[in-house]
Amino acid sequence: PKKWQRAFGQMKQQSYRMNNLVNDLLMLSRLESDDTKQPPKPIDIKHLLEQLKQEAIAYSGEQHHHISVQVNSPLRLMGMEADIRSAFSNLITNAIKYTPANGDVSISWSHDDKYGYLSVKDTGIGIENQHIARLTERFYRVDAARSSATGGTGLGLAIVKHVLLQHKGMLNINSKPNIGSTFTCVFAKEMLIA
Repeated sequence: PKKWQRAFGQMKQQSYRMNNLVNDLLMLSRLESDDTKQPPKPIDIKHLLEQLKQEAIAYSGEQHHHISVQVNSPLRLMGMEADIRSAFSNLITNAIKYTPANGDVSISWSHDDKYGYLSVKDTGIGIENQHIARLTERFYRVDAARSSATGGTGLGLAIVKHVLLQHKGMLNINSKPNIGSTFTCVFAKEMLIA
């Protein structure tokens, strides 16, 4: 009946959020316990980023974000592809969530003499400087309004941090309110191969 449609819609939405929360908690627990340590394998970053771009375009949907990928390095990354995919996907999804319709999300892969860099840059709402140091804490929220608007679990950046730690990497965050943010995964040169 029509009178139940709204209630069922809310139940479905909350069930979806709870499922995501449980999945994120399980992944974070696995990453922290390091129980299922697998030998790293070479990851074709160009191929992975093209797949993630297609997923991002679908996720953006009617928001019509301009999503671009630039690969400036032929090097591959040694690691666990499922975990790296999850980390990169989290960063890209966040960029889309916090960028208004028709905004830009740029993804790039590069390296220099010391490090490999995966960057996700957006033209979104940005983050105040005082919040940046705490963004990778579990359940940390910049504000409650963002939480309810995006439906996230508050664990995405904690997962990213732990994936990077397992891959001898770290996360750099630069952001300016109303201008945008850049999240950069920095990998030690020893994790890169030709």
